[in-house]
Amino acid sequence: MKAKKFDKKFDDDQSDIVDDLDLKTMRRPNREQKRVNVDFPIWMIESLDQEASRVGVTRQSIIKVWLAERLEQSGHDKTRHSGAANNADV
Repeated sequence: MKAKKFDKKFDDDQSDIVDDLDLKTMRRPNREQKRVNVDFPIWMIESLDQEASRVGVTRQSIIKVWLAERLEQSGHDKTRHSGAANNADV
């Protein structure tokens, strides 16, 4: 189905468009993950665990949130990543 036809079907609310999608090949751009190992001093792990427990999340979650916040403050926000995603092979 051509994009214009798909858009029109969506805009006209003709029917559920999910049937026209191949959900098996669906991807979320800039959401692919890559595992990395980082060594932290024990005091830092303990502090991370305390904060994660206080907030009610895992250590990994608190690290991800804090890193994302810092990167956004530094200007390495989503607008920079979306440009890279648009230039990547899909």
